[in-house]
Amino acid sequence: MPRTARIRRNTAETQIELDLCVDGSGQADIATGVGFLDHMLELFTKHGALDLRVRAKGDLQVDQHHTVEDTGICLGLALREALGDKAGIRRYGHFTLPMEETLVTVAIDFSGRYALAYQAQTPAARIGDFDSELLEDFWQAMAANSLCNLHVLMHYGRNSHHIAEAVFKGTARALRMAVEDDPRMSGIPSTKGTLGE
Repeated sequence: MPRTARIRRNTAETQIELDLCVDGSGQADIATGVGFLDHMLELFTKHGALDLRVRAKGDLQVDQHHTVEDTGICLGLALREALGDKAGIRRYGHFTLPMEETLVTVAIDFSGRYALAYQAQTPAARIGDFDSELLEDFWQAMAANSLCNLHVLMHYGRNSHHIAEAVFKGTARALRMAVEDDPRMSGIPSTKGTLGE
């Protein structure tokens, strides 16, 4: 059975519908009202071999913060639901991704505990009309709600668009590795017999 999740989140600031299939083929149907986020989620979906549908309506008349962060929350919740007890997965994934002049390494552990180490600051405050500092807020929300350890390290880079793209693609590839079935092991991938304790 494919691992799927459906998240519906409604607040005074955002209304979000998100459908995820971890065992997908890279099909994206994204409409958040934030063009740059849509672009990043589309390539995240492709490189993660996921299927992802997102519909978000947020208070963009204020700014993009609530829409971006709450979309990250919903993605994290969907991953947590779809992966269940995580029996049979590899659990760990990592990827070093070149994006023209930029090089980023991402490592992920679906441990059932949250930690974020984010070292991929963009030199430009804005990418088009997108507030660059929201990139870290998105990943913080995703990691906290999926209960994973997420480490993002930019070795070097100059172009802010390339940096953001390398992070999304690198995270997708690391996630894809981590959630794959491990044919050599069964059960919960922990000597404790459980994750998150």
